[in-house]
Amino acid sequence: MTVRLHWFLPTGGDGRTLVDRHAYASNGSGPVRGVRAPDIEYLAQIAKAAEQLGFEAVLTPTGTWCEDAWLTTVALAQHTERLKFLVAFRPGLISPTLAAQMAATYQRVTRGRLLLNVVTGGDSTEQRRFGDRLDHDRRYARTDEFLSVVRGVWRGEPYDFHGTHYQVDGGLTALPPDPVPQVFFGGSSAAAGPVAARHADVYLTWGEPPAQVKEKIDWIRSLAEREGRTVRFGIRLHTISRDSAAEAWATANRLLDDLDSDSVAAAQTALGRSESVGQQRMLALHGGSRDELEIHPNLWAGVGLVRGGAGTALVGSHAEVADLIEEYHALGVEHFVLSGYPHLEEAYWFGEGVIPELASRGLVETASAGRPFLVGGGR
Repeated sequence: MTVRLHWFLPTGGDGRTLVDRHAYASNGSGPVRGVRAPDIEYLAQIAKAAEQLGFEAVLTPTGTWCEDAWLTTVALAQHTERLKFLVAFRPGLISPTLAAQMAATYQRVTRGRLLLNVVTGGDSTEQRRFGDRLDHDRRYARTDEFLSVVRGVWRGEPYDFHGTHYQVDGGLTALPPDPVPQVFFGGSSAAAGPVAARHADVYLTWGEPPAQVKEKIDWIRSLAEREGRTVRFGIRLHTISRDSAAEAWATANRLLDDLDSDSVAAAQTALGRSESVGQQRMLALHGGSRDELEIHPNLWAGVGLVRGGAGTALVGSHAEVADLIEEYHALGVEHFVLSGYPHLEEAYWFGEGVIPELASRGLVETASAGRPFLVGGGR
């Protein structure tokens, strides 16, 4: 089992700070310094860099503050050749039969470059913005039915399903996707585990310390065995990798410079209202304090002080970051979905520093370790 590397598309904007800022100042004075709008030209730079550096795919998020993942990535597919797109979407906001048709069309348009990231949703306030009023556990029950319908109609034959949330008669994808997209799925709650066991190709967790990740892997693996299935595993992390550990930690500490105590307190209060068990586990790693943010060697929880979702980063020299990736890989983690601020520059730091290190250890395919530059001997 080799390491599969993926990067991130910041469709909500990018920049050199951890603090979420809109592209324009509220007082109308113009653009905020250091913030990059998620226009197609900038996102294409990131996508092309990820492809050239040897990343297999890019994750595109979903939510209020993001551009639509389906439309953005199908546009970026025209700017790339091999790069796959891990498209995040929320089941329940559209018909599962329609979602299955969209995925099938996407595979034909991009020649098989779609991966699906199923995001059930852990924040009722966010869900209500889209007209969804189900509570946490019922959302996972609906996701279970949704994925059953999607996989059913992908068979290319009329499919009937009669459940609590969906009633489908003769659901059909006339031209099934080829290949069938892999389904990435995350969730740390008791309601999420059985759904992952029944439907996920890859169970995706946020970057907790290795011991906690191992507990999750053992949990999902045992549930999948009861279903007669095998699930692979992935992890979602940020990364700050430099030529020396000192440089990397200096960069991490600089990211904290923008974070005054009021900003941290406000973010922690907002994040604390999330129904997501995974989000609560992220918050518990640092408790809202700047003290002892290195929660495992070269694993830093500073991102989670102000940002939801993935709240930890691999920080260190290229070799140290590779060491921690190798530690997770030894537990059974195959897919690494990475990001950094800003995403264009950090893709190069990781791609030119860590990927060759992983290749030298036999952890990634040599062909995916970036393409060498050809230097001419001109006179």
